[in-house]
Amino acid sequence: MKNLVQINQVQYDSGLFESHKTGTHIDPMFSIKGGIPKATNYMIVGDPGVGKSTVCLSIISNAKKNNSKVLFISAEMSRVDMFLYVERYPIFGDLDILFTGEHVDDNPKKLIEDILKEGYDLVLIDSFVELQDDIKEACHISTGQAEKWLLNLMYQHNLAKNDTSKYTTFLAIQQVNKGGSFVGSNKLKHMTTGMMEIRFEDPDNVEAGRFIVFSKNRRGHVGKKLYFDLSGTGDVHYDWDRLQKAEKMEQIRKEEMEKMKSEDIKFDELFGLDKKPFEQPQEVEGDLVLYTEAELMDISTHDLVKMCLSMNIPIPAEGKNTHRKIRTLLVGLPKLIADSNSAMQ
Repeated sequence: MKNLVQINQVQYDSGLFESHKTGTHIDPMFSIKGGIPKATNYMIVGDPGVGKSTVCLSIISNAKKNNSKVLFISAEMSRVDMFLYVERYPIFGDLDILFTGEHVDDNPKKLIEDILKEGYDLVLIDSFVELQDDIKEACHISTGQAEKWLLNLMYQHNLAKNDTSKYTTFLAIQQVNKGGSFVGSNKLKHMTTGMMEIRFEDPDNVEAGRFIVFSKNRRGHVGKKLYFDLSGTGDVHYDWDRLQKAEKMEQIRKEEMEKMKSEDIKFDELFGLDKKPFEQPQEVEGDLVLYTEAELMDISTHDLVKMCLSMNIPIPAEGKNTHRKIRTLLVGLPKLIADSNSAMQ
C-alpha cells in the first residue's frame, strides 16, 4: 500500500547516524554511542532556577568547540542578560544568537525561516512556549497554529531540508504545569526523541545538589542521574564519579537480588515447595489415597512434624509459615488408610 514503509527499502545517508560531540560527560547521557544524535528533538524541563538555560548553553557551546554549527534562539533573554552570562561563562560568547524580543515588529516566522535556511547542526530554543507565543501574537494566529508551524519547521530541518543539507537537532526548553506535567500537544510529544529533566535533589534546599536525568530517551539510557555544579566559573562541572559509583552500587544490588532468588529456588526444590499442591483427594492403587490440603489444614504443626519424621521427610527450619511449608511437603503424598493416624499416636 502507498502509505506503508519497509525500512529495508529506505536509503539513508551514512552521516545521519553520527552524533554531535560535546567532549563532556553529558555525551553518554544523550545516546548509547555517545553524543547528541542528528535529526532528533529533545525537550528540557526542570525546576525553576535549577540551571536549565546554563546547562543547555554549555551543551551547544561545547558542541561548537567540536565543530558543530549551532544556533541559540532566545525568546526570554536580552543582550544584557546574555552579557552577564558570558561574564561568568566566557564559552557562551561565541554563539550565534537570535533574540526574538528585538524583532517584535517583524514577521518572526519569515525571520526564523530565513535564518534556519542556512542550515545548523544544533538549535537551542529557550523557551519553546515563549517562542510559540511570540509567533502567535505577531502573526495573529492561534496557539495551535503557532505550534503546528513551529513543529513543521523543526521536522523539515530534521530531514535536512536546508541549504547545507544538515540534519538539524533541536533542544527546546519547555515549561511544565503546576503538577509537573509536560506542556504541549500530542504531536509535540510524538516528535520528542528524549525528555531531559534538570532537578534539585531537594527543591526546599537548593544547596542539596542538582542533577540531570532522562525520563524518556529513544537513543539512550533513562533514569541515570548525572549531578552537576554551577558554583564555579568557566563552564558546568559534571560529577561523573558519583554516577559511576551509583551504577556500581546498583549492579551489586542486582547481583545480590539474583543470588537471593537463586537460593530461594534451591530451598524450594530441596523441600518440594516448588510442587503444585493438589486441591482434591485422588484415588491411587488399592487402599492408598493422597494427602490433601484441606485435610492437612486440620492437623497441628506438632503432628505434621511427627508425620514427616515417620516418613523420613526433612523438616523445614522453624520460622514463619512452618505449617504451610510442611503442608506443601505432604500434599499429594500417598498414605495407607489403615495407618493414616498411626504416625500421630
